[in-house]
Amino acid sequence: MKPQNTSSTNSGSRIQRNSPGSRTKWTVKHACGDEVVHDLSDRPADRRAGFARWLAARDCTDCWKAARDADTQSKEEWLAAKRAEEQQAAAEWAEKFDMPPLEGPERALDWGTRSRHQLMTTAHTALVVEGTWDQADWAELEEQARTVTRAGWWIDQRDAEGSDLLELLDAASEADRGTENPFR
Repeated sequence: MKPQNTSSTNSGSRIQRNSPGSRTKWTVKHACGDEVVHDLSDRPADRRAGFARWLAARDCTDCWKAARDADTQSKEEWLAAKRAEEQQAAAEWAEKFDMPPLEGPERALDWGTRSRHQLMTTAHTALVVEGTWDQADWAELEEQARTVTRAGWWIDQRDAEGSDLLELLDAASEADRGTENPFR
């Protein structure tokens, strides 16, 4: 439906355009140096030039994706290096404090070892360093921790507060305790 114009000064003539309308295709030279033709017809006509300018200040889609993928790869490499460092520290700690190897699926063993190390370290800080426990109290807790050899148990407790470790160890089931359990 055409809009009705009721103005008395209207002579009835319509404004004729000499051009077919605002441009919708823009050739943009991106910051990466690539030239790409962008169809901006989905944007209002008065916002296309500004958007084309904004696009020019950025890499083209292909270069952006390549940089993002490379960044993801570098994050994955960093994470793998961090995990290896944590694993090394956990293994050294387990050997130093005579902690038994954990049991469970192969993919859970390293994670369980890291989780046990982190929780035991946090507990030592909370209970001995900042708390009121002496080394004899801690030695008892260490003995109890040695009996829990299921990697999944340590993984499940990874977000626990260190001060809760004694209660958590008391709550561990027989299934969580390994075959070397002296309390059987």
